[in-house]
Amino acid sequence: MTEETAEGHLPPTGSVRVVRPAAAADLVEEIAEDAENPAVATTRMLIALDVDGTVLLEDETLSPGVVDAVAHAHRAGHEVMLATGRSWEGTRGIQHVLRLAPEYAVCSNGAVIMRRIGGDLGEESVYERFRIETFDPTEAVTLLREHLPEARYMVELTDGRRLYTEPIEDWNLTQAQRVGFDELVAQPVCRVVVVSPEDTDGDFVQLVARIGLNEVSYAVGWSAWLDIAPQGVDKSTALERVRTWLGVDPDRVLVIGDGRNDLGMFRWALEHGGRAIAMGQGPDEVRAEAGEITASVHAGGVADILKRL
Repeated sequence: MTEETAEGHLPPTGSVRVVRPAAAADLVEEIAEDAENPAVATTRMLIALDVDGTVLLEDETLSPGVVDAVAHAHRAGHEVMLATGRSWEGTRGIQHVLRLAPEYAVCSNGAVIMRRIGGDLGEESVYERFRIETFDPTEAVTLLREHLPEARYMVELTDGRRLYTEPIEDWNLTQAQRVGFDELVAQPVCRVVVVSPEDTDGDFVQLVARIGLNEVSYAVGWSAWLDIAPQGVDKSTALERVRTWLGVDPDRVLVIGDGRNDLGMFRWALEHGGRAIAMGQGPDEVRAEAGEITASVHAGGVADILKRL
């Protein structure tokens, strides 16, 4: 509620004014409307949400209360978007379920920025691949293959198509093509995913530290899952571009995530005076980098934060 509105409707401080029930109801309704009125809200925030382990549980059901909380943040005038390691193919359906239609979506750990070009639903037909970062995967994949010959490899091409060597249950392989290693690394890619079912995330961290991965960015997931992106590219680099395009003040950013691939955007938000929030079930090293910790994804941690905005 604005100061002018308050002066017009509320009695002076310390006084009591008795009004008819109908008038009281009208006042309460006006106050409630102002609380989510974009014209009255505080300065707009850019809110970036990770997907897996943040808004989605392991079985891909939604975290409790997240849809209503996202709607509340949107009505309050904030820009709510997704920043995920998923490809756009695996992101667009989540946007739709969350009833989101943001101006931008950050996919593939920052290597792909999607832009809405029309419509009001989070559907692929109204988004374009607006900015794409690529790299030559040959050196990284060849090096990893020497040490992990039984691992599964997948790459995302500039047009969104995906190529893979061996299937794995956790991968969405819709419109993906199985190929040999020569074809896998034959052209520039946005992202490489490596999964080694026989190893743990600790094994992967040690391996990457031992062999070195040069000229790329990478993040190790909860299991033995390695994401490789172009050098210097992560969620934070893409979000900084989005923040600039939207004209949001640097200290008006809020990011929430649960994984190692969220560390870059945590540091980015905190360095600019924004908020970086880790999910309660995240690894110790992730929670240590955050400015705040919320409840777990199972307990509705994202909803707890957004409903207080």
